[in-house]
Amino acid sequence: MYLHFTPRWLQQLYPNLLWHMPRSSPEIYLTFDDGPIPEVTPWVLQQLAQWNARATFFCVGQNVQNHPELVQQLVQAGHRLGNHTYHHLKGSQTPLQAYLQDVARCQQALAPYLDQQAPLLFRPPYGRMGRQQRRQLQEQYRIVMWDVLSADYDSRLQPRRCLAKSIAHTRPGSIVVFHDSLKAWDRLQWVLPRYLAHFSRLGYSFAAL
Repeated sequence: MYLHFTPRWLQQLYPNLLWHMPRSSPEIYLTFDDGPIPEVTPWVLQQLAQWNARATFFCVGQNVQNHPELVQQLVQAGHRLGNHTYHHLKGSQTPLQAYLQDVARCQQALAPYLDQQAPLLFRPPYGRMGRQQRRQLQEQYRIVMWDVLSADYDSRLQPRRCLAKSIAHTRPGSIVVFHDSLKAWDRLQWVLPRYLAHFSRLGYSFAAL
């Protein structure tokens, strides 16, 4: 069970997490989780380039190590990189030290591609982690959540409904989750071009965090 939007009460319960950006200007903050992979990420880059869109990619460390050329392409295109653990771990099922070590291993893989002056970004896989995991990671990372979930990973979700829900809940300053993954591909390839076109026609721009 999931919601396509993050309820305000949940955002207020964890005010130190980043749920959205300022609502004052027509900007959308697209994020892509779980990549990069050669089957999907280059196509995402092409779609973003068509609209001069910047995004933030929360990378799985294993994929960073396996596909350095894709990471380089992301950086060269002006996109931001964030940490999504090395093995895409579920925080609730992983002991504290093992989780922290996995995050650190991902950060080590990302380090050569990062601006050393920029804040470090982290997003927990599945959007969940334990209290101690969160407290420890907040000392080093800006933990980025979202206020719009496309749910493109859900094989039961029809692409048209995925698009409609994503559009309906997007507001100025929204942080929106997509996935550059094989699991999401059937929906992403239909939704992303239409989502970009829709909000571009409304005068929105797409920025990296």
